[in-house]
Amino acid sequence: MTWNIPMFPASRRRFIEQLGAGFGGIALTSLLDSNSSPRAAASESRYDLLPKTPQNPPKARAVIQLFMHGGPSHVDLFDPKPLLTKHDGQPPPAEVVDDEKLTGNLLGSPFKFQKHGRSGLEFSETLPHIAKHADQIAVVRSMFTDHRNHEQALWMMHTGLTVSGRPTVGAWAAYGLGSENQNLPAYVVLPDPGGLPVDGIRNWSSGWMPPLFQGTPLRSQGMPVLNLQPKSPRPADVELARLRLLAELNARHKVQHPGEMELDARIASFELAARMQVAASDALETTHETAETRSLYGLDQELTRSYGVRCLMARRLVERGVRFVQIFMAGQPWDTHGDNAAKTRRCCEQTDLPVAGLLSDLKRRGLLDSTLVVWGGEFGRTPGAQGKDGRDHHPYGFSMWLAGGGIKGGQAYGATDDFGYRAIVDRARSADLHATMLHLLGLDHLALTYPHHGRDERLTDVFEARILKSLLA
Repeated sequence: MTWNIPMFPASRRRFIEQLGAGFGGIALTSLLDSNSSPRAAASESRYDLLPKTPQNPPKARAVIQLFMHGGPSHVDLFDPKPLLTKHDGQPPPAEVVDDEKLTGNLLGSPFKFQKHGRSGLEFSETLPHIAKHADQIAVVRSMFTDHRNHEQALWMMHTGLTVSGRPTVGAWAAYGLGSENQNLPAYVVLPDPGGLPVDGIRNWSSGWMPPLFQGTPLRSQGMPVLNLQPKSPRPADVELARLRLLAELNARHKVQHPGEMELDARIASFELAARMQVAASDALETTHETAETRSLYGLDQELTRSYGVRCLMARRLVERGVRFVQIFMAGQPWDTHGDNAAKTRRCCEQTDLPVAGLLSDLKRRGLLDSTLVVWGGEFGRTPGAQGKDGRDHHPYGFSMWLAGGGIKGGQAYGATDDFGYRAIVDRARSADLHATMLHLLGLDHLALTYPHHGRDERLTDVFEARILKSLLA
């Protein structure tokens, strides 16, 4: 067999920029020639990150998910309950008694709520900066989920079921839409430099989909990707020769092992890493932003700097065509089993200003209309006290919010009861949230399927999910 290796001009930058057309073209040509398997060719053409036409006209082209591990307290942030405050310290009424008897008397919120914007949407005093965007935000007060343990609730919120090993919503978005920028991943994760969140890398897994669609974690301190650059720079002609040889070996290996998803993903990752030598450093370089922009995200304050850097990186990534970006906090900071008030306030102090800065920056750059921002955790916190001043896990009713990307802001959707115990009006589960997110991206949650073990799997799978149409602009 004759191998036609493309000859590029002797420029390392130019060579790397053309890797998408070069290496991908080599691999695809080798699979489509007369000696290749038609089945393998079909598989190769289906499982890639090339831009794909949405099934329906999209309202959003990208998603930024601000995931709050541990379960933020809805009754302290977004869902004011005057009766809960009035009856603080008293036994709960029969209609909202803790069925599992894990909590005691009612625990009123120590925080004041105030109406904001033209809409009059209410926010806690702990979120003064986010509250300024009340008219762009839709708070869903009627979320509920199927499990009160962190891991199972995380699997439900990320993948649609309370079982592990399934693709996350970001992986589904990458699978359904591909990437608008072949020099950057379609699905990027910005973890906390202080450590991984609870459940670690499964928060951005592609499950049984090809690894090509899993989230790519990028660091917010130092080099965004370790080992992206060689420790000792090599001459350009040596680097070009190495990359050309690698392209030839990869192409040969793929022909010998057609249809192997892990091999395809590994080769694609090598090729993407080479392209990212030029693109990633530029996309994640925040030092060139103006002092005003850096201050907007809280980069000039120690408490907000870490989260603010990642929010700014998220804006720069979606600006460059990344499809789905997630920002995580280390551990489970919102898990306030004790000292709920102080811990909730601390989490807000770290995130409120950066999140508000992200919304402001997206809006002034004309990106908010095409970028869906989603804020929330895996469940809420109990209206009853755990111990003296804590709140336990609470799956029966909690709040999340969405903004931008086709969302009608300035509204509270659904409701919990008078004490914040159960979602009772327009109840919404993760499948409804996922269906709505996919709809805004132009994807039909019923038609977006992936063949696995003899059945067509979906993100919303066994649930009769519905699009939350009242949220749509």
